[in-house]
Amino acid sequence: MTKAVFGLGNPGLPYALTRHNIGFEVIDLYRKIHRTRKKGRIEGSALVYSIDDLLLIKPMTYMNESGMAVRAVLERHRVEPYDALIVYDDLDLVLGRIRILAAGGAGSHKGMQSVIRALGTEEIPRLRIGIEGEAREESGRDFVLDRFSKNEWNQVLPAVQSAVEAIDVFCGRGIDEAMTRFNRWG
Repeated sequence: MTKAVFGLGNPGLPYALTRHNIGFEVIDLYRKIHRTRKKGRIEGSALVYSIDDLLLIKPMTYMNESGMAVRAVLERHRVEPYDALIVYDDLDLVLGRIRILAAGGAGSHKGMQSVIRALGTEEIPRLRIGIEGEAREESGRDFVLDRFSKNEWNQVLPAVQSAVEAIDVFCGRGIDEAMTRFNRWG
């Protein structure tokens, strides 16, 4: 059974390593940890890496249009939404915390709003990574498009590593097991 993991972000060098691109970072680290050197292929508006029965996807649309790429890849590969996992940044979570849900609303995240709108359902698993800093002075839009400080990156890297582990659990044991194992502090 094919699973699909979408790391949300914005394409292009100006957005590389920004808070909003944490989904891309998870996909890249997954590939590095699993030592896969397979090249990705462009499918419509997404970069798709195929590893056995797992698709790792970086939508190449801008964040606010992520749903178009998600829907196109799911339809092309005949993957149901409940067999997909959307990985994205979340301003409502403390920096470095992850939260996995089987379904639910998008909150204020425009990329997830786009996914829900494109699929016509909130029944899609998601893995949120907290990016909220303690002393944020910037607006939400400016903040998410800025890069992590070295100290912040040291706090968020363990969450990115946990997200990679959570993908393996999601693929092998399902969303319920992933929620049980990863929805806690520490």
